[in-house]
Amino acid sequence: MKKLTFGMVGGGQGAFIGEIHRRGVLLNDLAEMKAGCFSRSYDKSLKTAEAWSIAPERVYRTYQEMAEAEAGREDGIDFVIIVTPNVSHYEIAKCFMEHDIHVMCDKPLAMTTEQAEELQTIAKEREIQFGMTYTYTGYPIIRQAREMIRNGAIGDIVHVRVQHPEDWVIESVSPEQEKDAKLPWRFDPACVGSALCTGDLATHAEQMLVQFTGLHVKRVLAMFDTYPKYLSLETNTTVLLDLGDGIQGELWASQIAIGKPCAAGIYVIGTEGALEWNHETPSILRYTKRNGTTQLLEAGREYIYQESSRLCYASVGHHDGFNEAFGTIYRSYCEVLLAKKENREPENYTFPTIDDGVDGMRFVEACVESHKKGNVWVDVRK
Repeated sequence: MKKLTFGMVGGGQGAFIGEIHRRGVLLNDLAEMKAGCFSRSYDKSLKTAEAWSIAPERVYRTYQEMAEAEAGREDGIDFVIIVTPNVSHYEIAKCFMEHDIHVMCDKPLAMTTEQAEELQTIAKEREIQFGMTYTYTGYPIIRQAREMIRNGAIGDIVHVRVQHPEDWVIESVSPEQEKDAKLPWRFDPACVGSALCTGDLATHAEQMLVQFTGLHVKRVLAMFDTYPKYLSLETNTTVLLDLGDGIQGELWASQIAIGKPCAAGIYVIGTEGALEWNHETPSILRYTKRNGTTQLLEAGREYIYQESSRLCYASVGHHDGFNEAFGTIYRSYCEVLLAKKENREPENYTFPTIDDGVDGMRFVEACVESHKKGNVWVDVRK
């Protein structure tokens, strides 16, 4: 099978997420890294390229130079991975799409819904395959839950609780800001947008709900908390959800949840049973039939749906992890892109797309509006 080629903007040496993305792509042996603009520092980009065996002539000083040069090469990259601060996602994605290069972007898609919708329009007009790395949806057992719900295992959905608590802010930021201390870019509204915890973690929870259940958030009623108080954006988010057809839900995301380094999870109640998943046991899906016993369904077992089991990297009892979750998203993305380039219909492999990214931005802005207006209901989908 012909391999795809890709490049990366951002993610140079010392950047945690760039290496995670690179490993995720390479897990599947479907694509090779050939180019990059890994840092604003050209010297740092060159050092990263050397470590990753990228030819120096395909290391670029700016993303604009990279897009133009790669679009003009016969062997130019098939897609680009964007792993830069939030504020630059829009302009970088737009640039590469205008050069007809496919895109995989770290979330969030943009700084505003208006920007996100513009990117969505460009992607559709130019037939760009645009993926989003909502990481936690990449665990194989999530696909199992989706297929079970589609096949009626829990009946009609009645209620959903979804969460994404972490403790990184309360563990890393001083309760009292030192005079003239400069905070990291992640706390700067000019870099992250109108929300901190909601854009960082609540969007993961929103997308988990979508990929797990197939439902979409219609309206939100949100309340924000901020600690430490000197921060200008929220670090804790509580949201009531209207999921349509009389289905309600709750979402909690936090960056100050002591003892929860990364406890993403979801609990879905149906008329005939319930399903529950937690990131702390990522290969296990709890399934309880109404008036029945609870079963622990394990990824990779013979009883698991093919759409789930095909995504497993490890054998039963050897749990797939964070890197592999990225890998399953990239596997589906690359398989669909290869089919697109070979003019054939892809199989129905699901991964988060630009449409999910747009919905994520609408969700964030609706939560911000709800909080600012005194915790009132706000439409996400007009």
